[in-house]
Amino acid sequence: MRDETEIEASSAPLIEHLVELRRRLIWSLLGFFLAFLFCFIFAKQLFNLLVVPYQIAVGWSGLPEDQVRLIYTAPQEFFFTQVKIAAFGGFFLAFPLIAVQIYKFVAPGLYRDERQAFLPFLIATPVLFLLGAMLVYFFFTPMVMWFFLSMQQSGAGDQPIIQLLPRVSEYLSLIMTLIFAFGLVFQLPVVTSLLVRAGIVTSKDLGGKRKYAIVLAFVAAAVLTPPDPMSQIGLAVPTILLYEISVWTARLIERRRAEREAEREAQG
Repeated sequence: MRDETEIEASSAPLIEHLVELRRRLIWSLLGFFLAFLFCFIFAKQLFNLLVVPYQIAVGWSGLPEDQVRLIYTAPQEFFFTQVKIAAFGGFFLAFPLIAVQIYKFVAPGLYRDERQAFLPFLIATPVLFLLGAMLVYFFFTPMVMWFFLSMQQSGAGDQPIIQLLPRVSEYLSLIMTLIFAFGLVFQLPVVTSLLVRAGIVTSKDLGGKRKYAIVLAFVAAAVLTPPDPMSQIGLAVPTILLYEISVWTARLIERRRAEREAEREAQG
């Protein structure tokens, strides 16, 4: 009888947590759905914005502006491309709301100093992702498309004309893959800082594993980017730089932690 009473008493907080989780999920899904609808209405305009890096690459190549042509070879292809754009843009627009819901769900179980430490990382995550996306949009995608455009043949002499006519779905997949790859890589300082704060790794560990990190950076670049050397090197180099920033950030966190502990000992 006593065991059943204890089980019933312990199940009440679990039910409350599940109800709270459901409420946060509903708000997150509602925000994503509204953002998805908004992006779907303007899907063509958003796709035109994503084509700007291709236009920049055409300018770098010295080709005429009418070289910017994209095709679709199936009736439903461009429609599903717009759906993907809406999902991608909807998640990006709804992320602040989703992040707030995650924080509100997790915050009651954290101490005050833990909440103060968690909040900056929650803010830094979308900012770093946006920086990675901007690097892809303004520099990396134009560079990749310029590389692919350089393979065309003008048809001089007896040579056949070989012209790049990318499909809308394949071009979207390329730029989305690059944005996700760079966005995830730019989260490296956030992840390592959280691990250092949790005491799982130290700055000494990160510094000692530098050579392995360099190898993993090139392996990850080979997996996450298209199979051309420019894309892989273009992702691997920022990854290595971000790793060095992570090592510096880890040392800064450890230094501040040591200073706080010294102050507590002095006050005690």
